Amino acid sequence: MCQPIIVSGIEVSDKIKQDIAQEVEAIKLRGGKIPHLAAVLVGNDGASQTYVNAKVKACELVGFGSSLVRLPETISETELLKEIERLNNNDNIDGFIVQLPLPKHIDEQKVTQAISPLKDVDGFHPVSLGKMVLDLPSFLPATPYGIVEMLRHYNIPTEGKHCVVIGRSHIVGSPMSILMARNSYPGNCTVTLTHSRTKNLKEITLQADILIVAIGKPEFLTADMVKDGATVIDVGIHRIEDATKKSGYRLIGDVKFDEVAPKCAFISPVPGGVGPMTIASLLKNTLLAVETHDYASQK
Repeated sequence: MCQPIIVSGIEVSDKIKQDIAQEVEAIKLRGGKIPHLAAVLVGNDGASQTYVNAKVKACELVGFGSSLVRLPETISETELLKEIERLNNNDNIDGFIVQLPLPKHIDEQKVTQAISPLKDVDGFHPVSLGKMVLDLPSFLPATPYGIVEMLRHYNIPTEGKHCVVIGRSHIVGSPMSILMARNSYPGNCTVTLTHSRTKNLKEITLQADILIVAIGKPEFLTADMVKDGATVIDVGIHRIEDATKKSGYRLIGDVKFDEVAPKCAFISPVPGGVGPMTIASLLKNTLLAVETHDYASQK
């Protein structure tokens, strides 16, 4: 049993936001372009609205411009694609995201591919993902990028370590496995990517020095699946009814925190772990978009 170091996404994201705010001040002083992030919200999903509002607030905090494009749930795919084209062609907007999930009548893949790779600050476009695979400069997917920054901030050793990723989504699991294997820090891990069809999962997780859990199942990872001294990063977030809370619910992750934490050297909590880092990464990507556009215009 050990006393784990809590990997706080709040602490790391606050530091990143402070750094970005200073950079924005420097841009203002030299008369440069102030970064502008836009978000497209289709429909009235409560969790999506909360998340988008947090992004707008974060933009204000660091001095970015921000726009929120609200569209009805009944909007056609064609009309949404026209809106995306308009944002692609708006020189004032440096980066934008289309908040997922989208209504069922809209093809999310088609929408993702319609976003200009130059403004794809979510890092979901095939061009962005392809550049990441080749280790070329690109917009990294926001959540994996956030996790990388957390590992860096806490100087968590990664070289030569066995990293097990649970979950293979295109948004977290798959890109995470690529980032942890690349020849840099954080990275240089031997990576095992596991998922719902993996056999002998417990056998594999018990070998892990670093566990990144993004399976989407509440409290899936239990203490008997974790070796002593491991680093555990919990990507999941779930609302569980709880009558003792004022809100009527509490938030938990994919990791059974209370029983897993005593075995860990480092562990991220839910809430307050990976969540805040996703927004910080979006801000970093938007700043990169401005720098990239400036570079392109000077060539």
